[in-house]
Amino acid sequence: MTEHGHTAPPSDPELRIKALESLLVEKGLIDPKAIDDIIETYETKIGPRNGARVVARAWADPAYKARLLQDATSAIAELGFTGAQGEDMVVVENTEEVHNVVVCTLCSCYPWPTLGLPPVWYKAAPYRARVVTDPRGVLLEFGTEVSPETEIRVWDSNAELRYLVLPRRPEGTEGWTEEQLAALVSRDSMIGTAVIAPPPAAAGDAP
Repeated sequence: MTEHGHTAPPSDPELRIKALESLLVEKGLIDPKAIDDIIETYETKIGPRNGARVVARAWADPAYKARLLQDATSAIAELGFTGAQGEDMVVVENTEEVHNVVVCTLCSCYPWPTLGLPPVWYKAAPYRARVVTDPRGVLLEFGTEVSPETEIRVWDSNAELRYLVLPRRPEGTEGWTEEQLAALVSRDSMIGTAVIAPPPAAAGDAP
C-alpha cells in the first residue's frame, strides 16, 4: 500500500468544542438530544441527498455518467456540490462483476459535500481494519451478501483523494424521474456497505 496523507486526529480546538458542549449540557443550556437529532439529520438526510442526486443523474444521463467516471470532481461540481473534503473525488461503479466499498484505514477521510457527516461506524477502528482483510464478512454484518463470483474492491480514501460508489441501478425503475431515483439511494450504498433493492412493485413482479 502506498503511503498517503490522512486527516489528522481531533485538533485542540475540536477537543475544546467537545469540552464546551459537555459543560453546556451539564448546566442544562443545551439539549443533548437536539444535538444528536441535528447530527443524525446531516449524517443520513441532508448530506447524503447531495450524493443521491449525483447517482440519480448518472443513472438517467449516460453522458453525465461518462463524465462522472472520468472526472468525478468536475462532474459533481456541475450539480453545485463542492468544498472542503470534496476537492478531489473518484467515483467507482458497481457492476455484476465488481462490488466496491470505501474505507479510510488510518482515520475517517470522507466526502462531506456529497455524503454529509461520516457515520460513527465508518470512523471506528474495527471497520477500518476489518473491511480490508475480510470485506465479504463485514458486508454480511451490514446485511449485504455479495455473490462469490463478484470481485470486491476496497478503496482507501485519504486527505488528497476521496471515493464515492456509484451503485447499480435497480430493476423496475425504467422511466423514473431523477427525483424518484434519488429517493432510492442511501448513504450506505454510496459507501458500498449496502445495495439498493428493487422498488416493491418491481420486486413483486419477480418470479
